[in-house]
Amino acid sequence: MNPAPTAPRGRPLARLWAALRPVDPFRSVNAALSGLVILSVIIATLLVYVSIVSSTELRVATIFSLVASLLLTQFVAQRLTAPLGEMTEVTRAMAHGDYSRRLAAGRRDEYGELATSFNRMAADLEAVDRHRKELVANVSHELRTPIAALRAVLENVVDGVSEADPDTMRTALKQTERLGRLVEQLLDLSRLDSGAVPLRARRFEVWPYLSGVLREANMTARGGPARGDVSLRLDVQPPTLVAHADTERLHQVVANLIDNAVKHSPPQGRVTVRARSGEGPESLVLEVLDEGPGIPESQRHRVFERFTRGATEQTRSGPGHDGGTGLGLAIARWAVDLHGGRIGVAESPRGCRILVTLPGVAKTII
Repeated sequence: MNPAPTAPRGRPLARLWAALRPVDPFRSVNAALSGLVILSVIIATLLVYVSIVSSTELRVATIFSLVASLLLTQFVAQRLTAPLGEMTEVTRAMAHGDYSRRLAAGRRDEYGELATSFNRMAADLEAVDRHRKELVANVSHELRTPIAALRAVLENVVDGVSEADPDTMRTALKQTERLGRLVEQLLDLSRLDSGAVPLRARRFEVWPYLSGVLREANMTARGGPARGDVSLRLDVQPPTLVAHADTERLHQVVANLIDNAVKHSPPQGRVTVRARSGEGPESLVLEVLDEGPGIPESQRHRVFERFTRGATEQTRSGPGHDGGTGLGLAIARWAVDLHGGRIGVAESPRGCRILVTLPGVAKTII
């Protein structure tokens, strides 16, 4: 049986249902008030008729009519004004910064529509407030790495560990420049929801690029809050591998993944960064592996959420563990999503293995 002929009958019924709304007391406040007046008149008329038929005094019928009308009016008024009191209470809570309160939206009349719109507005305000707090946390998290690296370079020069030669100053200058870029780019987080953050993708050689990222990570480990007992290893195949991506955003991905892997590594552990060619032209597949306790399968879907900090007892008490802010992996996922790529926890016989796939030229040119 072809169900198509029944479809046209649904639209007239929907139009009829919408047309009946002005006279439906359950879907229209005006209809409810009109029904109240009509019902009060009917009650008064019936009582007058009963008094005439039963030879009851008219004043008695009038008193009963007034009492019945008042009770009916009180019942209807209570039903119509109850949402206003609830809305006043929720509005006061929102004025004090509590955006979690919501109105009951089970009604079908104008109050129900107002409650739905109000709840949508409250959800938007809650999202804006949460986004503002996350932005501050993101800025603090992302600025920590270049500041720690710059501090390490300057402390080495002051303590006489290294000389203020051009190479050392060039490293300090590079961190200062990256610090400035991060200040600008982290402000783009305010436009994440609109998808208006631009990508500046370019073609680059993977080996020298990742070597620089690992050098900066080692510098941070020697002088910053990270751990110097964990070794970093780079494996790029082929060595002449070329990729196409936004190098600054990719730096955020790799640096945060390395930072997370180092924090969860055992003493004298090793973190390996692998790079391979992907399926598309100039695409890239990155892996960051550590030798830590790994991530339980039940928690793998949550590790990329903001403010999620998955620390085992070993890493909580281990050297160099500072608790973190739970933002590193969330920022890495954001940067990968901007490229149209994928990031996730892959199976590994030991430790944790984060797999990143970037699509290359096909999707990163905007």
